[in-house]
Amino acid sequence: PVVSFGNLMSEGTTLSRRGLHDKALGCFNDALKLRAGDKHCLITRSKCFLKLGDTENSLKDAEASLQIDKTFPEGLYQKAETLYTMGDFEFALVFYHRGRRLRPDLHKFQLGINKAEEAIINCIGNPSSVKLESKEELGFVSRQAESKKDNQKQQNKPKDQKDQKQTKKQSPKTEQQLLGELYADKAYLEKLLKDEDLMQSSTRRGIKVGDLVLDGISYLNHRKDFWQQQKPIYARVYERKVLRQGRMQDKKQKPSDISRSIAKEMEDIELMLARGSAEESCRKAERLLKKIQAWSENEVPNKNELIGNLHSFIGNAQLAMGQMEAALHSHRMDLDCARQNALTDAVSRALDNIGHVYARIGEFQQAINTWEEKIPLAQSSLEKAWLFHEIGRCYLELDKAEVAQDYGQKSLQSADEEEDVEWQLHATVLVAQAQVKLKDYQSAIMNFERALEKAKLVPSEAAQNGIIAALDNVSKSFIAELNKSQKDE
Repeated sequence: PVVSFGNLMSEGTTLSRRGLHDKALGCFNDALKLRAGDKHCLITRSKCFLKLGDTENSLKDAEASLQIDKTFPEGLYQKAETLYTMGDFEFALVFYHRGRRLRPDLHKFQLGINKAEEAIINCIGNPSSVKLESKEELGFVSRQAESKKDNQKQQNKPKDQKDQKQTKKQSPKTEQQLLGELYADKAYLEKLLKDEDLMQSSTRRGIKVGDLVLDGISYLNHRKDFWQQQKPIYARVYERKVLRQGRMQDKKQKPSDISRSIAKEMEDIELMLARGSAEESCRKAERLLKKIQAWSENEVPNKNELIGNLHSFIGNAQLAMGQMEAALHSHRMDLDCARQNALTDAVSRALDNIGHVYARIGEFQQAINTWEEKIPLAQSSLEKAWLFHEIGRCYLELDKAEVAQDYGQKSLQSADEEEDVEWQLHATVLVAQAQVKLKDYQSAIMNFERALEKAKLVPSEAAQNGIIAALDNVSKSFIAELNKSQKDE
């Protein structure tokens, strides 16, 4: 079946968010076959490679996007993130700075600069104590040139010195400090290595268990080396001493430290909710909300925006737990905060969430009123496609089939503009269901048949079975109506 570029991108992004990075990678590969050199697709694939631990290919895609557009902010950020993950903190810092110069409004570049600088200081000490003297002009040294020099140095080293470095092993205590909770996993994998029978066995896919165990240990060793480079043991010991001196440190934190801490906590909250831990996500969001409200705007420049985001997270968690009234209250708080601070995107998000809550509790007219208010704020055809579909679905629930049909047609038009097969399917089904209620059986049959073709392209076996059953019912109703009209004549 012919699949569009937009559909592949959408499916790949959804799979990646669910943690299915291998499958997502296949979608991005197919998308690039349809539209070679698309810089946005290259960056999404680069992120996917990075999640899978393939830093080499991640860097290649990031650099390829920059060859197409040297001033592409996402390309600069992704290259910096990949270099940081590889432990090349100095080069990562260069690209974080380039990105910030181009887009000072994107806070993530400043966060990147902060973490790269911290990692460099942890490795070599404070840069103010280092004096650089050179009579020649200083220029940018590429990573390739640096790696060549390192290889030459390695070749010139005496063999005994190499062997000593390779045989040097860290103590269990040091490993435990570096790996933290993952130390128990490494110890477990090393214990499995001693079971020879298990190591020789294979999985259902034919992969040797021994190879999987060794891959796991190798991955943990690589992460341990990275964390050792990013934050050595002496830096960790120093941090513990500072924490023991008093818990008043939070009040004296620098704005950059606070921003970095908040960004990490927000990411954790979102991840918990995505994994189904709604209660834990809600508690963590409520605690962070109290902390942010206590800080001044000098410490947290985007304080109001963060407060709105947290109300949104809390509302979504409450919805997942079935606490409808509480969810409605939280999303209204988000909406009030967004309107007071003229945050257009946040207003759109809050209206979307409020509409969903109303639809869940059966208040369909309230949901329609809320979503219709959001229509002028929709920024893309894809957003309009699902928005029109949801409004049409509510009108169908209220037995206003004619209006539902109109919104279904609008949804289909927006989905066609985006070339999104999945939303074309949903919109076509909505139109057909509205036509059934209007007793326009012939049109309904035609639209159900079109929807069946879309369901084969998605592909969705459940959708195909549902549409076939609906077609059968409509056909029976159509035949019954024909028989009745013949009798009347």
